[in-house]
Amino acid sequence: MSGHRRAANEPSANSLETVARKRSRSLAALGYTKPQTYEELRAVLSSGTVHFPKRLRQVAIFLWQHPSEVALGTIAQVADQAGVQPSTLVRFAQIFGYSGFSDFQALFKDRMKGSWPDPQGSQEKAPEPNANLHFLNGMVGACQASLGRIGTGFDVDSFETMIDHLAAAELIYVIGSKRAFPVTTYLSLTLSQQGVRNVLVDNVGSTALDQVGCITPRDAVLAVSFSPYNSITPDLVAVAHERRARIVTITDSTFSPLVKLSDTWLEVVEQDFGGFRSLAASLAVGMALVHGVVAQRTG
Repeated sequence: MSGHRRAANEPSANSLETVARKRSRSLAALGYTKPQTYEELRAVLSSGTVHFPKRLRQVAIFLWQHPSEVALGTIAQVADQAGVQPSTLVRFAQIFGYSGFSDFQALFKDRMKGSWPDPQGSQEKAPEPNANLHFLNGMVGACQASLGRIGTGFDVDSFETMIDHLAAAELIYVIGSKRAFPVTTYLSLTLSQQGVRNVLVDNVGSTALDQVGCITPRDAVLAVSFSPYNSITPDLVAVAHERRARIVTITDSTFSPLVKLSDTWLEVVEQDFGGFRSLAASLAVGMALVHGVVAQRTG
């Protein structure tokens, strides 16, 4: 038997192209035309009517969270950052009616026009004396970029609605795990210090499901979750949803499994540096929520 024979379950290039063409036709059947702007693309992705297989969903999440990197990178660089093969980016572009990635990338480049940084602020800095200081400066820059994103696309209406739901709750359950846990821990502490009754679902002793077992419709959940969304948080929030509690969420894209479970949600995207991701924006938004809840309850 030839060693070059294709494995039985390995799709051919032609079959992948056929899948892309069929999916493109399915978008047209759903009433979508080829997106001409980045905003139109986001509208399609956030509609919830387009369902992607695992790798294409991974691409969609990366494009949603890092439009600037997509605009400025080569296909190899974007693929590497998204953790996929370049051919996957091509297939994703074809789904939306584009012949290849470079044509599709123009949506992101157009978005960048008019938003280039001030040349004074982009002057080359003196090199840092050591690698540790370089990393520190990189993390500071990531925090600044994360906080800057809040000012450019913050959903004020969702923010105010979240405050209303939390302020009206008899008891607030604060849920987050893995990277989100430092955020929820601090929010729970601050709520307690301000006299707001809350439960931090910390899963100590694998008791998280028991901790949320007494949630009632009079309660609310403040959930925090970031991609790759592989934590226990969606399962816990699903329990609260079944018990008809109000659910408000801080997450980083419309692809988060918490979105469909939430009464309202806020998008907060954190920048990373050297494989380490900032939490600055999430903490800032969380503190603002706590402030709003306390002000409404005492006002």
